[in-house]
This record gives sequence, structure tokens and C-alpha cells, in this order.
Amino acid sequence: MNRYCSINHDKRIIMTDQQIIEALIARDENVTCDFFYRKCRPLFASIIRHVFSYDVDYDEFVNEFYLYLMENDAHRLRQFGNKSTIFQWMKVVAIRYFLAKRDSLIDMEADEISFEPAEDEAINDSTSRYVAGMDVRNLFAAMPNKRYVYVIQRLILDDAEPKTVASELGVTVDNLYNIKKRAIAALTEVALNDIERYGRQIC
Repeated sequence: MNRYCSINHDKRIIMTDQQIIEALIARDENVTCDFFYRKCRPLFASIIRHVFSYDVDYDEFVNEFYLYLMENDAHRLRQFGNKSTIFQWMKVVAIRYFLAKRDSLIDMEADEISFEPAEDEAINDSTSRYVAGMDVRNLFAAMPNKRYVYVIQRLILDDAEPKTVASELGVTVDNLYNIKKRAIAALTEVALNDIERYGRQIC
């Protein structure tokens, strides 16, 4: 469940599908957390798992889907016409959204990217020498979330404007900064694991 949600499970109210839609449109926190983030979680997780062939941040993608539904005064939620159950309707909308997101994501392979150590850099110990000579291509290849790879490449290596990268990914600038933080954390973890493996090899 989304970590920002807080639900009183002792207070359960039976609602019709239309009432749930209206509550979502009204940004009712309890209904949003209970229905969208908790009850729909297995549905969204299954869709994301089948649509994307690589690891993605579940919470990040679902939060973006929520913002998509709420755009333009929740225009998309207002299209619900009670012609199917709310779960079936949400399933169709989510599949279309995540398929479009997958197809719109730019190729994030980083085969041609690497850091080169400065020629005049003094390197004395083996660990520093290894870190300075790290091939970012290998680190990126070890990162399962290729979206993180793309964000690091564009924002840090290419020094692209945040607005441009946000537009390329179909997210807001604020969301992009959050993605960047998680991407750097993921890269750091991969690098530390790589250094640890190297340390075991030379011991």
C-alpha cells in the first residue's frame, strides 16, 4: 500500500461503484487510499508485471497513474459510465495507460556511456583506482530499472534541462526530482556492491 495512506479499517462503509468514483473525484483520502492504493494494488501490480519486461518502481508508476486520472478535474474518472464494474473499468484504463507509457519511454540503454578517469589524477590504493576507472556502462547494465538509468544519463551526464527530461518521460518536474533521488540511490547501491565484490576478489 502507498506509504502515505492511513486508513481506519474499523470503519467500513459499503459504497456503490458510482459513489467510489465520486469520492475519488472529490479526492476523498480514505476512499483513495482504501480503494485505489490498497484494493487495486494486486490489479496494478499484475498489469505492470506483464507490461514491463524490466523492473520498475511500483509506487512511482501507480502514483503517476493516479495523477493521470486526476488531470483536468478528473476528466477520465468522469468517463466512468456504470457499463461495467469499477474494477473492470479501472483494469482497461490502467492497461491502456501503462502500455502507452511503455511505448513512449525512450530507449534507455546506456551502452555508449562511461566515465573516464582524469589522466593526471593521482591514484594510490587499489580501491580508488577501481572506482576512478569504473565503467558506468557496466553499472547501468546492473541496474534493473532502466528508467533510472535514463534519468541519470539525461540529467547528470547529458546535463539536460529538467523540464525537457520531465516532458520526455511524461512526468512533472517535481516527480522527476523524486525519480532522480531514487535513481542516484539505486546507482550508489549498485556501485557499492560492485566495489564489495572487487574487494573480495583482491583479498
